[in-house]
Amino acid sequence: MTAAGMITAGAAAPGAAAAETPRIDLKVLVVDNGDSPVKAVTAQLRSTGIPYTTIDLNDSGRPRITAAFLSDTVNGRPRAKYQGVVLPNEAPFGTDSAEQTALETYERTYGIPQVDAYTWAHPGVGLDYTSEGGWAGTLDGREASVTAAGKAGSFGYLDGAFRFEDGAPAVQESYGYVARPRTGFTSYVDIPVPGGTGRGSLVGEYAHDGRRELVVTFAYNNNQQQFRLLARGIVEWLTQGVHLGQARNSFAVHVDDVFAPDSRWDTERNCTPGDFDCAGGDGEGTAPIRMTADDAAYAAQWQREHGFTMDMVFNAGSGEEWKAEHGGTDALTTRLLADKAQYRWVNHTYTHPFLGCVQDTSSVPWSCAKNADGSTKYMSRAEIAAQIRDNHNWAVNKGLPVDRTELVTGEHSGLKTLPQQPDDNPNLVGALADTGVKWIASDNSREPEQRKVGNALTVPRHPMNVYYNVGTAAEMADEYNWVYTSRADGGSGVCEDNPTSTCLDEPLDPATGYAEHIVPQEARTALGHVLAGDPRPHYAHQSNLAEDRLLYPVMEKVLADYRALFADTTPLENPRHSAIGTEVQRRAAWQTALVNNRVTAYRIGGTVTVSAPSGTQIPVTAPEGTKKQLVLGTSAFGTPYAGARSAWTTPAALQSALTLKLP
Repeated sequence: MTAAGMITAGAAAPGAAAAETPRIDLKVLVVDNGDSPVKAVTAQLRSTGIPYTTIDLNDSGRPRITAAFLSDTVNGRPRAKYQGVVLPNEAPFGTDSAEQTALETYERTYGIPQVDAYTWAHPGVGLDYTSEGGWAGTLDGREASVTAAGKAGSFGYLDGAFRFEDGAPAVQESYGYVARPRTGFTSYVDIPVPGGTGRGSLVGEYAHDGRRELVVTFAYNNNQQQFRLLARGIVEWLTQGVHLGQARNSFAVHVDDVFAPDSRWDTERNCTPGDFDCAGGDGEGTAPIRMTADDAAYAAQWQREHGFTMDMVFNAGSGEEWKAEHGGTDALTTRLLADKAQYRWVNHTYTHPFLGCVQDTSSVPWSCAKNADGSTKYMSRAEIAAQIRDNHNWAVNKGLPVDRTELVTGEHSGLKTLPQQPDDNPNLVGALADTGVKWIASDNSREPEQRKVGNALTVPRHPMNVYYNVGTAAEMADEYNWVYTSRADGGSGVCEDNPTSTCLDEPLDPATGYAEHIVPQEARTALGHVLAGDPRPHYAHQSNLAEDRLLYPVMEKVLADYRALFADTTPLENPRHSAIGTEVQRRAAWQTALVNNRVTAYRIGGTVTVSAPSGTQIPVTAPEGTKKQLVLGTSAFGTPYAGARSAWTTPAALQSALTLKLP
């Protein structure tokens, strides 16, 4: 173990029945029975970056919970091996069993909190039975609130009220027990008792017999919005606000093809003229969709009004070609350049060519052209580099605030494209090196994991289900119907043939389908990524800012829904391409260090110590007011978020350990 990544932080240790202040390791014990609530909490621990050990109750060969499993001594000092415990319910080993008794004694001795991931309402968890003024049933569509105690504690990052999801009215999605607290129970999340009087708890703390349990009395899984909203608070309560890892919510939207026109969906042919698989297409597309100067002015105004910055992913050469074909002037480019400082700009290559293999379009689907020796014919290194360099140089000459290290290739080309091109263009690595690219976009639906491309790293992007080839809501609904309705309803039947897809019950109304069905569904998907702490950007196209301006309702709903749910202390961050790539890279390196058992973290009294491999960026979350000890004096640790302070950090210069002092 390399000690160069050592961090020490002052933190008040809980009282312990030992003569010497104990060491408490910053790791969580998860007892897993296979049910979704435990899986959901475990997923939150992992995404936050908190180390944990899992005991699988369904494994007959699992370790037994004993005093020796939970604690020991290190250099004569008593050690608690876990800072918190996650259980499927309050007594998964059986009341008064040897394992349950060992666990409860451990928690009492070292002040270790316990999360009961899902249980029913009864006096054993500090609640009345539901027959005593409570209720049990489906919570779908019901509104819950964070109580005053919840806001003052671990759930203060929420604005107050939220509604349980009801995505399918005919399906029970979340069952729960709503019950009145007894002595020793403090409710953090409650709802009005259905059909009764007063309010009943759904999440609360039961303090008893020298122990503390967070009692959750509704069922959930990791994808449900109600859990995603409460997940941060559950983890902060479990770790008492001092832990490895950090969690922040972010949302970034890339607008591809800026300056270029996009082809338009043909509602009669059910394809896009100009695409290789559109019979009768002219190879160029008809009635292309392109932003106007008014659209550009609206984009800048919208950003100012909504406090959100879009990433303009641009093809300057395509814009120059448009201008040459339309009298030598282009009001769109003039307007965008006038507002250039209001956007972030990302290189999308000069004219948006396919940078992978040379495409043979003589058959559908297309295939990679071959050289005389049978090898695949690829775009050359020089051609790829020229596309990147020419676009960048144009931007610099126009004064755009562009970052040379960032790149989005057209259709994510150059990277492998299955099934036709199973490997990256071998000339891509050299071209990226020639042009200084460090962060190249990939399609998250194809490649969700970041990977190296020479000296560059991919930045996976979420495709938004707002199509590139539509300018109006009616066109969007028409193409959506083609994809998501059965053949009997006039669709392509793709939804019938694809086991991962489902068909619409009936086709969308072209006049209302976009606003009433597609917008809320797409906004929910994007918000789900946000609430899961996924930093990956989303992408749409410039066509979606033109004509009916289809992208705005989706973004507006994501922003409005987020801001209605979260307190001002938990803002929605809006990072750029390279920052997102760096965040994904750091998370992967941190998970590797955890998986390889290269991280050791513990608390002794007022000090927390973390060791990690040299050079590893270490994520830490600590209370507001935490100070970082320097060689001379102190400075504020991290930056504030959700009522705490957090940061990726390494030891300061001239220090082998970094010391943080909590207030």
